[in-house]
Amino acid sequence: MSDVHRIWGAEISPYSVKVRSYFRYKAIPHEWIVRGPAEMEEFKKYAKLPLIPAVATPDDEGLQDSTPILEKIEARNPEPSIHPSDPVSNFVSALLEEFGDEWGNKWMFHFRWAREADQNATAARLAAVMAPGVEGEQLQGIIDGVKGRMVSRVWFVGSNEKTAPQIEQSFKDALALLEAHLEGRSYLFGGRPAFGDFGLWGQIYNAWTDPTCKEIIEAGHPNVLAWIQRMLDPKSEGEFEPWSALEPTLMLLLEKQVGGLFLPWSEANRKALEAGEEEFTVALASGEWTQKPQKYHARSLAKLRERYAAVSNKDELDPVLERAGCLRWLKA
Repeated sequence: MSDVHRIWGAEISPYSVKVRSYFRYKAIPHEWIVRGPAEMEEFKKYAKLPLIPAVATPDDEGLQDSTPILEKIEARNPEPSIHPSDPVSNFVSALLEEFGDEWGNKWMFHFRWAREADQNATAARLAAVMAPGVEGEQLQGIIDGVKGRMVSRVWFVGSNEKTAPQIEQSFKDALALLEAHLEGRSYLFGGRPAFGDFGLWGQIYNAWTDPTCKEIIEAGHPNVLAWIQRMLDPKSEGEFEPWSALEPTLMLLLEKQVGGLFLPWSEANRKALEAGEEEFTVALASGEWTQKPQKYHARSLAKLRERYAAVSNKDELDPVLERAGCLRWLKA
Protein backbone atom coordinates (compact mmCIF):
# COMPACT_ATOMS: atom_id res chain seq x y z
CA MET A 1 0.00 0.00 0.00
CA SER A 2 1.30 3.46 -0.89
CA ASP A 3 2.06 5.83 1.98
CA VAL A 4 1.16 8.86 -0.14
CA HIS A 5 -1.85 11.05 0.71
CA ARG A 6 -3.66 12.71 -2.17
CA ILE A 7 -4.88 16.30 -1.79
CA TRP A 8 -7.45 17.69 -4.22
CA GLY A 9 -7.35 21.46 -4.11
CA ALA A 10 -6.52 24.66 -5.95
CA GLU A 11 -4.04 27.47 -5.45
CA ILE A 12 -6.92 29.91 -5.38
CA SER A 13 -8.53 28.11 -2.41
CA PRO A 14 -7.23 29.33 1.00
CA TYR A 15 -8.34 26.15 2.72
CA SER A 16 -6.57 23.98 0.14
CA VAL A 17 -3.21 25.72 0.45
CA LYS A 18 -3.59 25.66 4.24
CA VAL A 19 -3.73 21.86 4.13
CA ARG A 20 -0.89 21.63 1.61
CA SER A 21 1.34 23.87 3.76
CA TYR A 22 0.66 21.63 6.74
CA PHE A 23 1.57 18.46 4.82
CA ARG A 24 4.77 20.10 3.59
CA TYR A 25 5.74 21.14 7.13
CA LYS A 26 5.12 17.69 8.53
CA ALA A 27 7.01 16.11 5.60
CA ILE A 28 4.08 13.77 4.99
CA PRO A 29 4.28 12.22 1.51
CA HIS A 30 1.47 13.65 -0.60
CA GLU A 31 0.33 14.35 -4.12
CA TRP A 32 -1.17 17.76 -4.89
CA ILE A 33 -3.98 17.42 -7.45
CA VAL A 34 -5.55 20.52 -8.95
CA ARG A 35 -9.22 19.65 -9.09
CA GLY A 36 -10.43 20.16 -12.61
CA PRO A 37 -12.83 18.34 -14.95
CA ALA A 38 -10.42 15.45 -15.51
CA GLU A 39 -10.11 14.78 -11.77
CA MET A 40 -13.78 15.02 -10.81
CA GLU A 41 -14.64 11.33 -10.98
CA GLU A 42 -11.83 10.31 -8.63
CA PHE A 43 -12.50 13.33 -6.39
CA LYS A 44 -16.13 12.31 -5.91
CA LYS A 45 -15.07 8.93 -4.53
CA TYR A 46 -13.64 10.66 -1.47
CA ALA A 47 -15.61 13.91 -1.18
CA LYS A 48 -19.05 13.85 0.41
CA LEU A 49 -19.49 17.51 -0.57
CA PRO A 50 -18.33 19.17 -3.80
CA LEU A 51 -15.86 21.31 -1.86
CA ILE A 52 -12.07 21.49 -1.76
CA PRO A 53 -9.83 20.50 -0.20
CA ALA A 54 -10.40 16.78 -0.01
CA VAL A 55 -7.79 14.27 1.12
CA ALA A 56 -7.53 10.56 0.38
CA THR A 57 -5.40 8.80 2.98
CA PRO A 58 -3.15 5.83 2.15
CA ASP A 59 -5.80 3.51 3.62
CA ASP A 60 -8.40 4.99 1.24
CA GLU A 61 -10.22 7.15 3.78
CA GLY A 62 -11.73 10.40 2.48
CA LEU A 63 -11.31 13.57 4.58
CA GLN A 64 -12.83 17.02 4.09
CA ASP A 65 -12.91 20.39 5.86
CA SER A 66 -9.47 21.84 6.46
CA THR A 67 -9.52 22.08 10.26
CA PRO A 68 -10.67 18.48 10.88
CA ILE A 69 -8.15 17.34 8.27
CA LEU A 70 -5.30 18.98 10.18
CA GLU A 71 -6.57 17.67 13.50
CA LYS A 72 -6.92 14.08 12.27
CA ILE A 73 -3.55 14.00 10.50
CA GLU A 74 -1.87 15.67 13.50
CA ALA A 75 -3.19 12.95 15.80
CA ARG A 76 -1.55 10.38 13.53
CA ASN A 77 1.66 12.38 13.01
CA PRO A 78 2.22 14.26 16.28
CA GLU A 79 5.83 15.33 15.68
CA PRO A 80 6.84 18.04 15.14
CA SER A 81 3.77 19.29 16.98
CA ILE A 82 1.87 22.34 15.76
CA HIS A 83 0.46 22.88 19.25
CA PRO A 84 2.47 24.89 21.80
CA SER A 85 2.81 23.20 25.18
CA ASP A 86 2.17 26.49 26.96
CA PRO A 87 -1.56 26.32 27.86
CA VAL A 88 -2.28 29.94 26.95
CA SER A 89 -0.43 29.84 23.63
CA ASN A 90 -2.04 26.49 22.86
CA PHE A 91 -5.57 27.86 23.12
CA VAL A 92 -4.76 31.22 21.51
CA SER A 93 -3.27 29.34 18.54
CA ALA A 94 -6.51 27.38 18.10
CA LEU A 95 -8.52 30.58 18.47
CA LEU A 96 -6.49 32.28 15.74
CA GLU A 97 -6.85 29.23 13.50
CA GLU A 98 -10.63 29.58 13.70
CA PHE A 99 -10.43 33.36 13.38
CA GLY A 100 -8.45 32.97 10.17
CA ASP A 101 -10.88 30.45 8.68
CA GLU A 102 -14.00 32.42 9.56
CA TRP A 103 -13.16 36.13 9.79
CA GLY A 104 -10.05 36.14 7.61
CA ASN A 105 -12.13 34.65 4.83
CA LYS A 106 -14.19 37.85 4.83
CA TRP A 107 -11.06 39.82 3.98
CA MET A 108 -9.98 37.53 1.18
CA PHE A 109 -13.37 36.97 -0.43
CA HIS A 110 -14.48 40.60 -0.19
CA PHE A 111 -11.32 42.03 -1.76
CA ARG A 112 -11.27 39.29 -4.40
CA TRP A 113 -14.67 40.32 -5.79
CA ALA A 114 -14.99 44.01 -4.83
CA ARG A 115 -12.99 45.64 -7.62
CA GLU A 116 -12.84 45.00 -11.34
CA ALA A 117 -9.09 44.32 -11.44
CA ASP A 118 -9.42 41.57 -8.83
CA GLN A 119 -12.60 40.19 -10.38
CA ASN A 120 -10.94 39.87 -13.78
CA ALA A 121 -7.74 38.33 -12.43
CA THR A 122 -9.52 35.79 -10.26
CA ALA A 123 -12.17 34.85 -12.81
CA ALA A 124 -9.41 34.20 -15.36
CA ARG A 125 -7.55 31.95 -12.89
CA LEU A 126 -10.71 30.01 -12.10
CA ALA A 127 -11.64 29.64 -15.76
CA ALA A 128 -8.20 28.23 -16.56
CA VAL A 129 -8.79 25.44 -14.03
CA MET A 130 -12.41 24.85 -15.04
CA ALA A 131 -11.74 24.72 -18.77
CA PRO A 132 -8.08 23.93 -19.49
CA GLY A 133 -7.09 24.54 -23.08
CA VAL A 134 -10.12 26.69 -23.94
CA GLU A 135 -9.27 30.00 -25.60
CA GLY A 136 -10.78 33.04 -27.28
CA GLU A 137 -14.45 33.95 -27.06
CA GLN A 138 -15.36 30.67 -25.40
CA LEU A 139 -12.86 31.31 -22.59
CA GLN A 140 -14.07 34.89 -22.20
CA GLY A 141 -17.62 33.63 -21.87
CA ILE A 142 -16.56 31.36 -19.01
CA ILE A 143 -14.67 34.23 -17.34
CA ASP A 144 -17.73 36.49 -17.59
CA GLY A 145 -19.93 33.74 -16.16
CA VAL A 146 -17.59 33.21 -13.20
CA LYS A 147 -17.50 36.94 -12.49
CA GLY A 148 -21.26 37.27 -12.57
CA ARG A 149 -21.79 34.31 -10.28
CA MET A 150 -19.11 35.14 -7.72
CA VAL A 151 -19.67 38.88 -7.45
CA SER A 152 -23.28 38.15 -6.55
CA ARG A 153 -22.12 35.90 -3.69
CA VAL A 154 -20.21 38.43 -1.59
CA TRP A 155 -23.19 38.57 0.78
CA PHE A 156 -22.12 35.10 1.90
CA VAL A 157 -19.18 36.57 3.83
CA GLY A 158 -21.23 39.53 5.01
CA SER A 159 -19.90 41.98 2.44
CA ASN A 160 -22.36 44.73 1.58
CA GLU A 161 -22.45 48.51 1.28
CA LYS A 162 -22.49 48.94 5.07
CA THR A 163 -19.85 46.34 5.98
CA ALA A 164 -17.38 46.69 3.08
CA PRO A 165 -15.43 49.58 4.68
CA GLN A 166 -15.28 47.64 7.97
CA ILE A 167 -13.92 44.53 6.26
CA GLU A 168 -11.23 46.49 4.45
CA GLN A 169 -10.20 48.40 7.57
CA SER A 170 -10.09 45.18 9.57
CA PHE A 171 -7.70 43.69 7.01
CA LYS A 172 -5.41 46.72 7.05
CA ASP A 173 -5.46 46.90 10.85
CA ALA A 174 -4.67 43.18 11.14
CA LEU A 175 -1.73 43.55 8.75
CA ALA A 176 -0.31 46.37 10.86
CA LEU A 177 -0.65 44.30 14.04
CA LEU A 178 0.92 41.24 12.41
CA GLU A 179 3.75 43.35 11.00
CA ALA A 180 4.70 44.45 14.50
CA HIS A 181 4.29 40.98 15.96
CA LEU A 182 6.42 39.30 13.27
CA GLU A 183 9.36 41.66 13.77
CA GLY A 184 12.27 39.33 14.46
CA ARG A 185 9.92 36.34 14.60
CA SER A 186 9.52 33.65 11.92
CA TYR A 187 6.03 32.47 12.86
CA LEU A 188 3.14 33.63 15.00
CA PHE A 189 4.23 31.65 18.05
CA GLY A 190 7.98 31.67 17.60
CA GLY A 191 10.45 29.59 15.63
CA ARG A 192 8.03 27.02 14.20
CA PRO A 193 4.53 27.16 12.69
CA ALA A 194 1.54 26.59 14.97
CA PHE A 195 -2.06 25.66 14.30
CA GLY A 196 -2.92 29.37 14.17
CA ASP A 197 -0.36 30.09 11.45
CA PHE A 198 -1.98 27.69 9.00
CA GLY A 199 -5.54 29.04 9.36
CA LEU A 200 -4.60 32.71 9.22
CA TRP A 201 -1.96 32.29 6.53
CA GLY A 202 -4.22 30.51 4.04
CA GLN A 203 -6.49 33.55 3.80
CA ILE A 204 -3.74 36.19 3.76
CA TYR A 205 -1.66 34.27 1.21
CA ASN A 206 -4.64 33.99 -1.11
CA ALA A 207 -5.40 37.68 -0.63
CA TRP A 208 -1.78 38.43 -1.58
CA THR A 209 -2.20 36.55 -4.88
CA ASP A 210 -4.85 39.11 -5.94
CA PRO A 211 -3.89 42.58 -7.26
CA THR A 212 -5.39 44.89 -4.63
CA CYS A 213 -4.26 43.01 -1.53
CA LYS A 214 -0.88 42.29 -3.08
CA GLU A 215 -0.34 46.03 -3.42
CA ILE A 216 -1.52 46.67 0.16
CA ILE A 217 0.71 43.98 1.66
CA GLU A 218 3.82 44.82 -0.33
CA ALA A 219 3.46 48.57 0.26
CA GLY A 220 4.58 48.43 3.87
CA HIS A 221 4.48 44.99 5.46
CA PRO A 222 7.84 43.28 4.82
CA ASN A 223 7.56 41.02 7.88
CA VAL A 224 4.12 39.82 6.81
CA LEU A 225 5.34 39.26 3.25
CA ALA A 226 8.30 37.21 4.51
CA TRP A 227 5.91 35.13 6.65
CA ILE A 228 3.58 34.60 3.68
CA GLN A 229 6.44 33.28 1.59
CA ARG A 230 7.93 31.25 4.46
CA MET A 231 4.61 29.47 5.07
CA LEU A 232 4.49 28.16 1.51
CA ASP A 233 6.98 25.52 2.63
CA PRO A 234 7.44 26.05 6.38
CA LYS A 235 10.39 24.69 8.32
CA SER A 236 11.17 24.62 12.02
CA GLU A 237 13.66 27.38 12.81
CA GLY A 238 13.44 27.11 16.59
CA GLU A 239 10.94 26.50 19.35
CA PHE A 240 7.63 28.01 20.40
CA GLU A 241 7.99 31.09 22.60
CA PRO A 242 6.30 31.37 26.01
CA TRP A 243 3.14 33.45 26.17
CA SER A 244 4.98 36.11 28.18
CA ALA A 245 7.17 36.81 25.12
CA LEU A 246 4.28 36.79 22.66
CA GLU A 247 1.75 38.79 24.67
CA PRO A 248 3.06 42.36 24.10
CA THR A 249 2.18 42.25 20.40
CA LEU A 250 -0.13 39.26 19.95
CA MET A 251 -2.55 40.46 22.64
CA LEU A 252 -3.37 43.46 20.46
CA LEU A 253 -4.54 41.17 17.65
CA LEU A 254 -6.74 39.31 20.12
CA GLU A 255 -8.22 42.50 21.55
CA LYS A 256 -8.82 44.42 18.34
CA GLN A 257 -9.80 41.65 15.95
CA VAL A 258 -10.88 38.53 17.83
CA GLY A 259 -12.53 40.03 20.90
CA GLY A 260 -13.69 43.24 19.21
CA LEU A 261 -14.99 41.80 15.94
CA PHE A 262 -14.94 38.06 15.37
CA LEU A 263 -16.43 36.61 18.56
CA PRO A 264 -19.28 39.13 19.08
CA TRP A 265 -20.16 38.72 15.40
CA SER A 266 -20.10 34.92 15.82
CA GLU A 267 -22.50 35.05 18.77
CA ALA A 268 -24.87 37.41 16.95
CA ASN A 269 -24.86 35.04 13.99
CA ARG A 270 -25.64 32.10 16.29
CA LYS A 271 -28.52 33.93 17.95
CA ALA A 272 -30.00 34.92 14.59
CA LEU A 273 -29.99 31.31 13.42
CA GLU A 274 -31.55 30.14 16.68
CA ALA A 275 -34.29 32.76 16.32
CA GLY A 276 -34.89 31.93 12.65
CA GLU A 277 -34.02 35.46 11.53
CA GLU A 278 -33.22 36.15 7.89
CA GLU A 279 -30.85 38.99 8.78
CA PHE A 280 -29.13 40.27 11.89
CA THR A 281 -27.48 43.49 13.04
CA VAL A 282 -24.79 43.68 15.71
CA ALA A 283 -22.69 46.50 17.13
CA LEU A 284 -19.00 45.65 16.70
CA ALA A 285 -15.92 47.66 17.58
CA SER A 286 -15.82 48.70 13.91
CA GLY A 287 -19.44 49.89 13.84
CA GLU A 288 -22.88 48.48 13.09
CA TRP A 289 -22.74 45.24 11.11
CA THR A 290 -25.65 43.69 9.16
CA GLN A 291 -25.76 40.45 7.21
CA LYS A 292 -27.62 37.18 6.62
CA PRO A 293 -26.76 34.47 9.17
CA GLN A 294 -24.66 31.48 8.14
CA LYS A 295 -24.99 27.98 9.63
CA TYR A 296 -21.34 26.95 9.30
CA HIS A 297 -20.15 29.86 11.44
CA ALA A 298 -22.46 28.79 14.25
CA ARG A 299 -20.87 25.34 14.21
CA SER A 300 -17.48 27.01 14.29
CA LEU A 301 -18.39 28.92 17.45
CA ALA A 302 -19.73 25.75 19.05
CA LYS A 303 -16.42 24.00 18.36
CA LEU A 304 -14.47 26.87 19.90
CA ARG A 305 -16.63 26.69 23.01
CA GLU A 306 -16.12 22.96 23.23
CA ARG A 307 -12.38 23.47 22.97
CA TYR A 308 -12.45 26.11 25.70
CA ALA A 309 -14.59 23.91 27.98
CA ALA A 310 -12.11 21.05 27.52
CA VAL A 311 -9.23 23.08 28.99
CA SER A 312 -8.79 21.43 32.37
CA ASN A 313 -6.97 24.25 34.16
CA LYS A 314 -8.01 27.74 33.09
CA ASP A 315 -6.13 29.66 35.80
CA GLU A 316 -3.62 31.14 33.34
CA LEU A 317 -5.88 31.24 30.30
CA ASP A 318 -8.94 33.04 31.65
CA PRO A 319 -7.18 36.29 32.66
CA VAL A 320 -5.68 36.54 29.17
CA LEU A 321 -9.02 35.93 27.48
CA GLU A 322 -10.71 38.40 29.82
CA ARG A 323 -8.22 41.16 28.97
CA ALA A 324 -8.67 40.41 25.27
CA GLY A 325 -12.46 40.71 25.50
CA CYS A 326 -12.86 37.07 24.42
CA LEU A 327 -13.86 35.24 27.59
CA ARG A 328 -17.54 36.18 27.71
CA TRP A 329 -18.11 34.83 24.21
CA LEU A 330 -16.41 31.51 24.93
CA LYS A 331 -18.30 30.80 28.16
CA ALA A 332 -21.46 29.46 26.56
